[in-house]
Amino acid sequence: MTVKIFDTTLRDGEQSPGVSLNAEEKLRIARQLAKLNVDVIEAGFPVASQGDFQAVQKIAREVEGPIIAALARTNFEDIDRAWEAIKDSSNPRIHTFIATSPIHMEFKLKKSPAEVLENAVKAVKRAKGYTEDVEFSAEDASRSERDFLCKIFQAVIEAGATTINIPDTVGYATPGEFGELVGYVCENVSNIDQAEVSVHCHNDLGMGVANSIAAVENGATQVECAVNGIGERAGNAALEEIALALNTRHDYYNQKTALNLQEIYRTSRLVSQLTGMDIQFNKAVVGKNAFAHEAGIHQDGVIKERTTYEIMDAKTIGLKENRIVMGKHSGRHAFRDRLAEMGYDLDREELNHCFKRFKELADRKGELTGLDLEAIVEDQFGQSPELLQLKLLQVVTGNGISTATVHMLKEGEKMLESVCSEGGPIDAAYEAINRVAGLDCRLDIFKIDAITGGKDALGNVTVKVEHEEELFLGRGVSTDIIKASAVAYNNALNKIMAAKSRKGR
Repeated sequence: MTVKIFDTTLRDGEQSPGVSLNAEEKLRIARQLAKLNVDVIEAGFPVASQGDFQAVQKIAREVEGPIIAALARTNFEDIDRAWEAIKDSSNPRIHTFIATSPIHMEFKLKKSPAEVLENAVKAVKRAKGYTEDVEFSAEDASRSERDFLCKIFQAVIEAGATTINIPDTVGYATPGEFGELVGYVCENVSNIDQAEVSVHCHNDLGMGVANSIAAVENGATQVECAVNGIGERAGNAALEEIALALNTRHDYYNQKTALNLQEIYRTSRLVSQLTGMDIQFNKAVVGKNAFAHEAGIHQDGVIKERTTYEIMDAKTIGLKENRIVMGKHSGRHAFRDRLAEMGYDLDREELNHCFKRFKELADRKGELTGLDLEAIVEDQFGQSPELLQLKLLQVVTGNGISTATVHMLKEGEKMLESVCSEGGPIDAAYEAINRVAGLDCRLDIFKIDAITGGKDALGNVTVKVEHEEELFLGRGVSTDIIKASAVAYNNALNKIMAAKSRKGR
């Protein structure tokens, strides 16, 4: 049997504190999710903001393959707005929801069960007037009364819902009881055979994936999850863990997904890069240490036979050994072929930009690893249109004071120079850039990671800059950490300027 994968990275995942994706970033992730071959992409919550509406609309118009879903509460304004956003998709779905637990109905909705039931049915009928594909979710289902849950599912299926979703909204359930709940719904909703049975599990007690798998064992045919497990509070069930659990233990579950597992690692890295959310080293499947071995006994076993200590093959998720040495004498053809092998399909302009960066780095470093090449490409894709171009950065430091000089081209006009003295070299560089940009912003997060090893390692700097109560992510990569810091900050400022330009101010 095949379990459908409903990806909510762009909706619930983006609700992670500190995450804010623009329309282009969302589109880029959606295209990668299509490559991963998820069944459904929940693109967003169109009524939440104009920006979210535009992002959902863009994805609906440009991404082919998966069903494109938009979330809506059970009111007509939400449903109408959701349809307006997704109507151009070849596979649109409206996903409407209302809370069904006593605590939510009494304190949040202030509605009786009868009113909730009526709202749910009306909403599904409204959505059904737009599209055949309608999903209904009973928010906080795991804390709802079972008979009321069955009653509302029966009614919405009669009204036209083609998928019913049983969410563990607050991550309260345990695998045994959640599996039993799904089984109870499947047995006690007489028309359940007319709908897909979906689950959406949160990870507050660390059981999101276990609950999702338990649901599959008890009749669920769709699992809602997010790449890297991102989402509200402690996050959602992790897509990659569910996929690899079903794949690795197919002998036990006798279930599979339609996912292209070779795209798992690439998708994970892209989501991490664009959201600014690091992947913990010991994260299952995609963490840095997931396929690493330090203990001598483990190393000896793996060298003799990989499966002694590895139940999954790293190649399954798209990881490859770095067998080809790339250096300053490598040509464009070899560079392009190596990137293609790594899963990157670049157009001519993108290839030219990346090849130039590759040559500059190879002149300084000599041999480049696969991680170096990956960093070059991801850094190039992560850049915004350069309304503010950093042409020169010079920093002199000593005796506790640093002086930074920058030459910058602003919006294609004449070259501007700024000189600033501050306590540290990065502080000085940032203040000099600020004076040219003329923006009132605050550095919220500054983080440095070494992408590769050695004294000439590539440094990856990630910053989050606050401007008018919005956070903007910037990223810079260089063997010079001060330059990487300046590039990251400039990248964030470009995103601020682009946002201001879109808003017409």
